[in-house]
Amino acid sequence: MTLETLGIQAKKAERELLKLNTTKKNECLQAVADRLVASTTEILEANAEDVRIAREKGMKESLIDRLALTENRIGAMAEGLISLIALEDPIGEVLEAKIRPNGLEIGKKRVPLGVIGIIYESRPNVTADAFGLCFKTSNAVILKGGSDAIHSNKAIVNVIRKALDAMGVTPDSIQLVEDTSRETAKKMMQMNQYLDVLIPRGGAGLIRTVVENSTVPVIETGTGNCHIYVDASADIDMAVNIIDNAKTQRTGVCNACESLVIHKDIADQVLPAVCERLFNKNVEIRGDEKCCRINSRIIPATEEDWGQEYLDYILSAKIVNSLDEAIDHINRYNTKHSEAIITKDYANARRFLEEIDAAAVYVNASTRFTDGFEFGFGAEIGISTQKLHARGPMGLKELTTTKYIIYGNGQIRP
Repeated sequence: MTLETLGIQAKKAERELLKLNTTKKNECLQAVADRLVASTTEILEANAEDVRIAREKGMKESLIDRLALTENRIGAMAEGLISLIALEDPIGEVLEAKIRPNGLEIGKKRVPLGVIGIIYESRPNVTADAFGLCFKTSNAVILKGGSDAIHSNKAIVNVIRKALDAMGVTPDSIQLVEDTSRETAKKMMQMNQYLDVLIPRGGAGLIRTVVENSTVPVIETGTGNCHIYVDASADIDMAVNIIDNAKTQRTGVCNACESLVIHKDIADQVLPAVCERLFNKNVEIRGDEKCCRINSRIIPATEEDWGQEYLDYILSAKIVNSLDEAIDHINRYNTKHSEAIITKDYANARRFLEEIDAAAVYVNASTRFTDGFEFGFGAEIGISTQKLHARGPMGLKELTTTKYIIYGNGQIRP
């Protein structure tokens, strides 16, 4: 099926989705969730083929973890859809209303974006998440996943489309581009007449390609070179626990900690404790000269390490002389995703919150919480690292725009 055909079908679906009320959309979400669980065996068989091919190609285990599905992960996909049912439908929300002196009644309300295109890599759970968020907000969606998850994505989309069809709702609410070539991806980036917005979700290379080649408006979702700064007053046990969680709980995700920054006054106490914990979990630490002097197992870092999103059991580490130096370093090398400070100093915490340029900034907590579910949004379409329209985890409201509704009784402009 050609991209143009997909676009035509999506535009038609967009109009049909506008006719669905919240009750019907919620019933459909429940039906899709139930069918996903009922189709677990079918989905796992498709996913097993993707994982087999990935291993044959030598994909590293942290990325295979992003690709692999389990019965529990499919259950979590279904739960993500069910969680959206309980959330308020933003479509039709009146944001403001006023009456002008000439009698015009002017209101502003939330409406869908229209047709959303999503280009993404690995993580087949994104397929279900994207559908749920787009459907709840009455947006049609065209998905293009990577070749590494094509069997999984086809299976999941097939299940969703069958569930919608059984509910009497157009299955073209969700469509999958099955051609995974780069040429097709670039053509999709030029589909202005059909796509209202394009959202890339994946590594730095994918996002850069979309931003540089798309003529469709783009919402960037982020690569994550996330930092944790251990301030001079930090609680050492707290720091070690947070760093361990942020680095090792899942290494192949964008909100994992990739970079550690430590104040010089606490480095001799906290770095050995961090090394002991992380070395036991096979994390490689690449540090500056001061770090290497504290622990001989730390590998000398290069300039490239400060800006890396490793997505692996690797962490960069740098010792700084002050909070100012920490903030400067983080703002220079971060990807504007998620940053954290571990401190007992209220003034330093406030400065960090105000001066760090990122979508999410934490005090005494793991960066792993930057997630739509953890923020109470249900599933998420991605973490936006830009500043226009949406920033941070993109939930329902971030998939809407607004329009003005004006009532008159014959007014003409003098």
